[in-house]
Parts: sequence; structure tokens; C-alpha cells
Amino acid sequence: MEIDPTSSIQEMIESADNSAMNSIMQDLAFAIPGVDEAMGFAEVMKLVKSMEYEVIIFDTAPTGHTLRFLSFPTVLEKALAKVSQLSGRFGPMMQQMSGMMGVNANHEDIFAKLESMRAVINEVNTQFQDPDKTTFVCVCISEFLSLYETERLVQELTNGNIDTHNIVVNQLLFPPKDSNCDQCQVRHKMQQKYLEQIFDLYEDFHVTLLPLLTTEVRGVERLKAFSRLLLEPFQPPK
Repeated sequence: MEIDPTSSIQEMIESADNSAMNSIMQDLAFAIPGVDEAMGFAEVMKLVKSMEYEVIIFDTAPTGHTLRFLSFPTVLEKALAKVSQLSGRFGPMMQQMSGMMGVNANHEDIFAKLESMRAVINEVNTQFQDPDKTTFVCVCISEFLSLYETERLVQELTNGNIDTHNIVVNQLLFPPKDSNCDQCQVRHKMQQKYLEQIFDLYEDFHVTLLPLLTTEVRGVERLKAFSRLLLEPFQPPK
């Protein structure tokens, strides 16, 4: 299932009573960093509540987007505090100006809409911080930049009280010893160097190794075969 977070935000905005407020709400909502990721997960939660599943897998965006999403509740709190401050200071003036321009935009309604958005995001955050319900599985490749991004993600997850104890290292090369492929041997040596660092850094984690495949993982049978590698340790050729 693919979620379009933009339509979720638009649906919430269009529930307002007038077009002037819609325009203001749209500018405010789409200007807040991480709102698309947050509303995407909120949409998933809405569907989950009406169905019964044992496990829900939420495939997040790359590290930068995920970290932006994790910081969203804090960003939203600051944004709402600023809006509240401006509302008290400039609200009467804004109301008067909108009346003079023939536009009926109630600043209190705008603030109420943002408060309702905060309630949704807080629910998402609570779900994420419950280790009995949510855990993050970090997926990386055995290269410097990917290892750096994984460490950054693990640190941020820990700081956010979000459970993570699994790392999947993908696309590993295991060329036979008698292989004549120089590039394969060089890349294998490089991967092993960073793989050792991964085991040193995450000795308390469950690290799963996945080989680089010669075919695409497409279709039910190939997906089933690939999924077994997540449960049964891969044995590289000797």
C-alpha cells in the first residue's frame, strides 16, 4: 500500500469553512519540516485501527527524512508556541484587516486546526516510543557514508527513546577465492573493513548479512526466497 501524505494534509485543510482559511492553513502546514512524513504515518495508523494485523512494516524514507520526521513534534511545538504568541499580539489587528478586505478568516480557527494536527502527531510519537509496539530496523550497505548515516540514525533513535536493535547489511560481495575479478576482490576487501567496524560498533545488536544478488527481487517466489535470508544466516561460499 502506498500512502500519499499530501492528499491527507489537503483533506484536513479543506475541511475548513472558508477558502481564505484554507489558503492560510495550506501555507502553514506545508511550511513545517517533516509534516509529509508525519501525516503519512498518521494515515497508516488510521487504517491500522480499522483492520487487524500482527505486524505493520512502515518503510521510511532515507535517513535525512526520517530524522526530520523524528524531530517533527518538537518543531511543531515551537511553531504552535510562535503562532499562539503572534495570535495574542496581532490577532485583533489581523481580524480587522481581513474584515476590511472582505475576507472572513478567524485566526482562532487556524490555531485550533494546528492544535488538532499536534494531537495526531503526538499520537504518532507515543506509538514510536513504545518498545512493545515499535522497533526500527536499520538497513545499510558496507561503505563509509552508509555506516556514518546508520550511526547518526541510531544515535537519534536512542535520544528519542525509540527502540532499535537490528541492523541489516545489504549487497555484500562474497567472491570465490579463485575468482579472477579484481574489482570484486577489491570491493570485498573494502566491505569487510567496514563490516568489522559495524560489528565493533553494534556488538549488542542483531546484525543480519545479505549478499548481493545476481537477479532482481521481484515476484512472490523471489520475495519468499529473499525473506528467508533475514531469518536464516547467510553462509558465504568457501
